[in-house]
This record gives sequence, C-alpha cells and structure tokens, in this order.
Amino acid sequence: MDPKMIDIKEIETRARSIRRLIIEMLAAAGSGHPGGSLSAADIVACLYFGVMRHRPNDPFWEDRDRFILSKGHACPVLYAALAESGYITHDLLSSLRRFGSPLQGHPDRRKLGLIEASTGSLGIGLSMGIGLALAARLRKSPSRTYVLLGDGECEEGQIWEAAMYAPHIKLGNLCTIVDFNRLQLDAGVDEITDLQPLADKWRAFNWRVAEIDGHDANAIVGALAEAEQVTDRPTVVVASTVKGKGVSYMENQIKFHGAVPDKPEDIARALAEITAGASR
Repeated sequence: MDPKMIDIKEIETRARSIRRLIIEMLAAAGSGHPGGSLSAADIVACLYFGVMRHRPNDPFWEDRDRFILSKGHACPVLYAALAESGYITHDLLSSLRRFGSPLQGHPDRRKLGLIEASTGSLGIGLSMGIGLALAARLRKSPSRTYVLLGDGECEEGQIWEAAMYAPHIKLGNLCTIVDFNRLQLDAGVDEITDLQPLADKWRAFNWRVAEIDGHDANAIVGALAEAEQVTDRPTVVVASTVKGKGVSYMENQIKFHGAVPDKPEDIARALAEITAGASR
C-alpha cells in the first residue's frame, strides 16, 4: 500500500457519511451505542476506503484483507461502512436491532455471513484475528488481518493472552488498533482499571507500536502503511480518539456510550453538526 495513492479527502467524506448513518440508524432503532461507534468512524473509513484489499462484488474473495470489530457493540460503524462500500443496501440500515434483521445489536455471522466474526463478548476478537492471520500465512496468502479493540475491552485477560502469543509466532500480517477514547460503560477507563502506560504494555509483549491521533486520516493511513512493512511481528496502533466524535453534545460524555438521541431536535442537531464538519 502506497499512502500517496490514497485519497484522504475521499476517506474524510466517507467518515462523515458513516457518522451520519450511525446517527440515523440508532435513532431509528431507539437503542444502541453511539459514542464508541462515532469515535471509530475515521479508523474504519481509512480501513475500508484506503487500506484494506477487498471486493464488494466478491465478498468471499480468498485473498481479501480481514476486519474484526472486536468491540462489537459499536457495530453501527461497521454496518455503515458495509453500506457505503456496497456490501449491503442503505435501506437495510433502518432495520438495526430489529427481530429478524441481519443487523443485530452485535455482529452476528449467522445472520450476516459476509462479516468475518461474531463479536460483542468482549475480549475474543484478537484471538480470532490471530487465527485468521495464521491461516492466511499457512495458505501463503497476502491477506492481512485488522482487529479493532476498545480500550475498556483491553481490561479483559484474554486480550493479553492473545497479545503474548501473536509476537511469539511472528504474525507480521496482523495489525491491531485500539480505539483509545478513555471512556467505557459507566466511568472513565482509568477509574475502572487504569491501562496506562498502554503503549508500553504492548511494547513489553514485543509488538511494534504506533501512537497516533485516531481522527487524523493521514496519521491512520501512515501508521497502517508502516505496519505492512513489518513482517516479523504484529503491529498495534494506539489511536487516541474522542468518544462521540463529531456531535458536540455527545463528545466525552459517558451517557452516550449506550444512550441514543431520541428527540427530533437532538437528532437534527447531530446530523447538522456532522454535515457542518465538512466545511471546517
């Protein structure tokens, strides 16, 4: 991947579209998780519209790059990216969290077969990512695997078991991204179980580590491009983000981890602020 060939403006446009879709589908559902979906929008936009090798018209292409949303409660960001990419229709998004919909409140591969993994039981995504990356290596496939973790999720012990193992088997085709927005369900991450020094913890497990602004598309693409050049160990990108990014009354507000705007004026304000971000 050559970062110079990636259209950053296109990624930024897609990220705004993803944020608008997140608000619209959560408002229609009346429940869900806006904060961590919005904080990850730039990361996911960079993956789907700049970095990952994938084919919407051939979703099971064997050599595709794989993406696992380990923090599965943030699935609106994944569903929005799938719609923007052409894997699913935009009309389907309004069925989020409804009985019979393939768009469950956490990604469910039994319902939506084109995703790579069912997630939402926090802590399992990195282990599954190791399996996918190892399988690609055994097949001699160029496929890379990307796993997006939540920072609160990094309190799970299974994360660190997986973190020990991936460098041990030298999985250079695995890249993990931590959405480091510093807030979880009912408090700040540092109040529940302080992760700091987070980057140094990953370094101690022998990962290559990059620390970036998780809302800067140039920085995200650059870090992921550098990760591709490392073949003897996995990379983790610690992406500093803002919970609820793009909607002023949601930003850094714990309430919006799992509460959605339900008043028409609040929904309209959120969509207007996201749209206005295009001119800033």
